[in-house]
Amino acid sequence: MSDTVIQVRNLGKEYTIKHQGATRYNTLRDILTAGTKAFFNNSTREKFWSLRDVSFDIRQGDRVGIIGRNGAGKSTLLKMLSRIVEPTTGKIQIKGRVSSLLEVGTGFHPELTGRENIFLNGAILGMSKVEIRSKFDEIIEFSEVEKFLDTPVKRYSSGMYVRLAFAIAAHLEPEVLIVDEVLAVGDAKFREKCLGKMKRVGEEGRTILFVSHQMGMLAQLCNHALMLDQGKLVRQGATQDVIAHYMDSLGYGNDSTYSASIEKTKDKPVYLSEIQTVNEEGMPTADFGHTDQITLKIKGAFNRYVENIMLSVSVKDRLERRVFTNRIHLDQWDISEHTSSFTATMKIPTDFLMPGKYLFMVLLSVPKVEIIDLVDHVCPLVITDLGSEAAMFEGKDIGCVFAKCEWLVKPEVMSYR
Repeated sequence: MSDTVIQVRNLGKEYTIKHQGATRYNTLRDILTAGTKAFFNNSTREKFWSLRDVSFDIRQGDRVGIIGRNGAGKSTLLKMLSRIVEPTTGKIQIKGRVSSLLEVGTGFHPELTGRENIFLNGAILGMSKVEIRSKFDEIIEFSEVEKFLDTPVKRYSSGMYVRLAFAIAAHLEPEVLIVDEVLAVGDAKFREKCLGKMKRVGEEGRTILFVSHQMGMLAQLCNHALMLDQGKLVRQGATQDVIAHYMDSLGYGNDSTYSASIEKTKDKPVYLSEIQTVNEEGMPTADFGHTDQITLKIKGAFNRYVENIMLSVSVKDRLERRVFTNRIHLDQWDISEHTSSFTATMKIPTDFLMPGKYLFMVLLSVPKVEIIDLVDHVCPLVITDLGSEAAMFEGKDIGCVFAKCEWLVKPEVMSYR
């Protein structure tokens, strides 16, 4: 089709992984006895497909979200589309210039100043100095790094890197803009600014490929999505449909109880050993009516005592948005150096969460110091409507909670003379 900007056919990328032999640690005597050559040959090689048999078309003006777990092949795909990595199999056809923002500092020369890197990136895109100068002021204003414009970028913070890199990528008018999860480095205000800019870029008819674990951000920006799993394209279509499929794959409908593995717990001073949702009878379940009492039961254990531990629980919706977060300090519950374990329960108010699907994130931390243990995407909740007023809006996004607000209406009677 004439409006197809990116065409991918049977794309694959194979890597070779080297494994050391069975003897992991070797002494100097081992090396001298076996011989240096034999020692270094004590390894095996394994073929690993990061991406395999991926095919899709992207049209001009599409804003495409790429979804998948860590290791699904998202970054590999973007690197191949950006011509940073050569494919092992298949082919890619792209119409027009591609500008990519994949990792902090990608495309920057560390010894050059911010000003010099703007011109360098423009030249790489094939732009003339006149074209770059016409966009120069917009780039500086957007990036907010004017004071450091003539400082070598190697002295920039990661946030400054991202602000300038995104400003360059978005303002030099590529036909295709590719953005990886690097925006997570910036602050919330700048992320909103970037989202607004990408929306405008899409409205101008240019194409965007965007990777993020923030489902709400993807749903807000993208009109199309691709889902990768273990290197294969498993779903594509409307963003909401693909997000729903992805969130289902994270654990909705699975066992309502999480149990920590031994490997996860042995090196932590305090750890979350078990998390489960239980009903009013104390029975583990994932299915609740919207008026049912939902209780989250959390068990933890100590390998050694840590002061000032905070236990936090967040409920997330299908778009990875936090519906709410609740937290307590364990020290206020007689936790001491003699404590070996604890059980905490959190009751979610009845008639509070709207019908839908939710997941929990549970965190143990010392506030502003360190994260001790984090468990995410656990204990799926499926809440069924038992006859609420929200039923008439089924299929529409009207929020996640039944907000009990106080209303006051004062009618005024018209007087006739």
